[in-house]
Amino acid sequence: MPLEPGLYVAATPIGNLKDVTFRVIETLREADRILCEDTRQTGKLCAAYGVTTPRTAYHEHNAARVQDEIIAALKDGAAICLVSDAGTPLISDPGFRLVEAARAAGVNVIPLPGPSAAIAALSAAGAPTQQFFFAGFPPVKSEARLAFFKSIATVDATLIFYEGPSRIGDSLRAMMEAFGDRRAVVAREITKIHETFDADFLSGLAEKYRDGAKGEIVVIIDPPPQAEPALDADIDSFLLEAMKTMSLKDAAAATADAFALPKKAAYDRALAIKARR
Repeated sequence: MPLEPGLYVAATPIGNLKDVTFRVIETLREADRILCEDTRQTGKLCAAYGVTTPRTAYHEHNAARVQDEIIAALKDGAAICLVSDAGTPLISDPGFRLVEAARAAGVNVIPLPGPSAAIAALSAAGAPTQQFFFAGFPPVKSEARLAFFKSIATVDATLIFYEGPSRIGDSLRAMMEAFGDRRAVVAREITKIHETFDADFLSGLAEKYRDGAKGEIVVIIDPPPQAEPALDADIDSFLLEAMKTMSLKDAAAATADAFALPKKAAYDRALAIKARR
């Protein structure tokens, strides 16, 4: 049975060629063509599974030039499979432009889920997973990189970054400056022979990787530490001192600011203290 026409967004292995779904291989075999970041890289997967479908290049350097032809083919009823060199397309690659254009043209877009380096690293890092923020690759230039890290330093979630082997040392030092010495994990070569997960504080990791590293890298950083909740006795003590020199209303406002309390709660607490005196 032929594939339904549309654009298939297929996740491919990030290292181990066995990490591919039956559905992806079936779609690669039956598609009219495969769009690849690098036809040679995708060729390794195709050779391993006997896929002979024609492969054409689609990457950041030719996306604008070839996109109109691809959309025209999709509108004419073609079944085209989009892959990246490794992992899930659109995650740090230009595929989003094609998906956006396909949606705008009324073309059916079908996701074929599978590997993602960010999610694979997070699953084994031991970091909190309730909320996470994928930030992709940091800027290359040092000033822009540090500014970028500082802009997300207060995000209350686990942070996930990709980084290149030659820049990892510089990035870890900038992360420590921006985030403080948080617990972090450097995951390298996930699913490959030399897979490693190094867990430490940023200071230790920055020292270990000061001269760079080999392989594909994901950095996982714990969320910012949570401040200890203020004790009732501390709040009351602050209020009492403030009420010695301020009106009840002003003392309550100052307490609300100092302890990040709702103003009404601080005011009601001040009233209760005044009533007991």
